[in-house]
Amino acid sequence: MASQLKFVLPLSILAICFLYSCNADSCSSYTFSDNRVYSSCTDLPHLGAALHYNQSSSTKSIDIAFRAPQSNTGWVAWGLNPKGSSMVGSQVLVAFFHSNGTLVAYPTQLDSYSPSMAPGDLTFPVSLVSAEYVKKEMIIYATLGLPDSKTKFNHVWQAGSTVTGDVPGVHPTSGENVLSKGTVDFQ
Repeated sequence: MASQLKFVLPLSILAICFLYSCNADSCSSYTFSDNRVYSSCTDLPHLGAALHYNQSSSTKSIDIAFRAPQSNTGWVAWGLNPKGSSMVGSQVLVAFFHSNGTLVAYPTQLDSYSPSMAPGDLTFPVSLVSAEYVKKEMIIYATLGLPDSKTKFNHVWQAGSTVTGDVPGVHPTSGENVLSKGTVDFQ
């Protein structure tokens, strides 16, 4: 029995490692539609999300692509918090399928723990906001003017499962959803 355990245990560990690595797609190997290419990316530690970007020091702007797994009935969001480290105060981009069937993406400010999620201006320039749904992932694209010409920010990302009346519903308040924040340096 002990000799069987010596063989089975290492084989089991090897199988688990193989399965994990086969399912872990790195952001650097992702191919975008329309021949979009991003020079930098990071696999975010929660919700299976990734952030891709190109930084332009001459225009002090950043082109981003945020992607996260999501059903066609849910929503995703990503944003910067120029003054804090939590959700409140974040300037975000949100995407979901509108009741008319189109995928929409727009900027909004999270000014409380119960934000309106209505489209609105951010405290820094944002343009070329769009989204697409590919292989059960929502992808948000945008160009951001970097606030105060900084490169390092607190950022947040999120995913929720419901959209009601064309307004993203509350996301879970436990697990990975409350851990979905960190810092990003666009150098």
